[in-house]
Amino acid sequence: MSRNGLGGGLLVAGTTSDAGKSVVTAGICRWLVRRGMKVAPFKGQNMSLNSFVTREGAEIGRAQAMQAQAARVEPTALMNPVLLKPGGDRSSQVVLMGRPVGEMSARGFFGSGGASGSAASSAGSTPHGGGREALLGTVLECLEELRRTHDAVICEGAGSPAEINLRRTDIVNMGVARAARLPVVVVGDIDRGGVFASFFGTTALLSPEDQALVAGYLVNKFRGDVSLLEPGLEMLRGLTGRATLGVLPYRHGLGIDEEDGLRVSLRGGARESRVSAPYGEDVLRVAVPAVPLMSNFTDVDALAAEPGVVVRFVDRAEELADADLVVLPGTRGTVRALAWLRERGLADAIVRRAAEGRPVLGICGGYQILGERIDDDVESRAGSVPGLGLLPVRIRFDREKTLARPSGVALGEAVEGYEIHHGVADVRGGETFFSDRQGRPVDGCRSGAVQGTHWHGALESDAFRRRFLTEVARAAGRRFVPAPDTRFGTLREEQLDLLGDLVEEHADTDALLRLIEEGAPAGLPFVPPGAP
Repeated sequence: MSRNGLGGGLLVAGTTSDAGKSVVTAGICRWLVRRGMKVAPFKGQNMSLNSFVTREGAEIGRAQAMQAQAARVEPTALMNPVLLKPGGDRSSQVVLMGRPVGEMSARGFFGSGGASGSAASSAGSTPHGGGREALLGTVLECLEELRRTHDAVICEGAGSPAEINLRRTDIVNMGVARAARLPVVVVGDIDRGGVFASFFGTTALLSPEDQALVAGYLVNKFRGDVSLLEPGLEMLRGLTGRATLGVLPYRHGLGIDEEDGLRVSLRGGARESRVSAPYGEDVLRVAVPAVPLMSNFTDVDALAAEPGVVVRFVDRAEELADADLVVLPGTRGTVRALAWLRERGLADAIVRRAAEGRPVLGICGGYQILGERIDDDVESRAGSVPGLGLLPVRIRFDREKTLARPSGVALGEAVEGYEIHHGVADVRGGETFFSDRQGRPVDGCRSGAVQGTHWHGALESDAFRRRFLTEVARAAGRRFVPAPDTRFGTLREEQLDLLGDLVEEHADTDALLRLIEEGAPAGLPFVPPGAP
């Protein structure tokens, strides 16, 4: 227990977005739980299009669900009380304690205003007009509850704590650290370069009160001989008065859930596949159109985990030519994604594939795009828009979001998934894709080589994935055979153990444990403004 009588805590901040906060947090969680501690992850405010549904039907960031798995606890809304789901450059859906409460402009959320447009009236009890203070209260209440019921809570920051334009309204970085008296460890990605300047600049930009909580640094993704880095680490300590608490080496093949679908590479981006030969004679090529506002693209991770399956994100029609399977992923902007597919010629290429009997799978928003018509007065407010017409399905967007953890049967195999969508499907023909155990249709549609479902995560069901890929290989004329021993859950556990190993073997775990149990040490010197 910490000095205040609650469970111990630590905030993992970063010099930038994608510095490695999510994976370091997961690694610390796995290291601590292997020590016999009861641990919970926490992120007060997340901005992500990759989300997950908890067993109680709450929507949270997938990164926090992954971290909960690292901590071997069930994810809950307490672990991510505020989730922002971008709908474009200027607005986001606000999810509060796992439930959507309205749309809000960036200025309204980060500034002093409130919900914009119709969100002010639809948000109900959403805090606005000074609501950031109310949101901070909610965040701190959730953190306190987790600390009461766990030995340690490992918190993840967002972006950089030195975003001084947002400090006044911060509810995820130093605002939480100050209010909860949490020690802060700052992670820097040395693979990007400039890590010493990033550590120094991040600390120097903070107020003295915030600086007092910064207890040290963690270097992430280092390649090479650590001894060559040590002189710089000593100089950094002399400049800041803070030690570097570990140098974590770069590791290939970490297919851990990514937080932000907006930054996936649109040119030749590939999911890392297992470094092993195909089980059969041929490889299987999967192309994923990287649609705007792509969400839960982690659905294809289970495909990339199969030996002999190569998954690529694409944005040109010609890149579909050699694909054995096209997966249309989820999106926070179904109508916008459909227009993008048409503008780039991808829509016509997908229609031609279907006519040739070549497999296409649509997931959530991708499923909606494959239908005959989309009636949307909620997400895009575009009204009635024709879909690709490849499935006999009509979609109507409802203001109430479906959040569920369904299970059923598909292709004769048990399947589990989760649903996050406003679209309601009216299936008017074709074959049922997912049924309940009594054979009654519950979701999705199949017509020829085209199939769609609202269920995310279904491909993580091993037997179903193998049966589905066998069908794809047969339709594609490939001598591909799914490996019978691939267990996606086991692979994910191995990755989380690897993160725990990185922390245990390359971080100053004694120092980290002292920080978690005792808080930030008193009397750390401040970095003088304008220091050389």
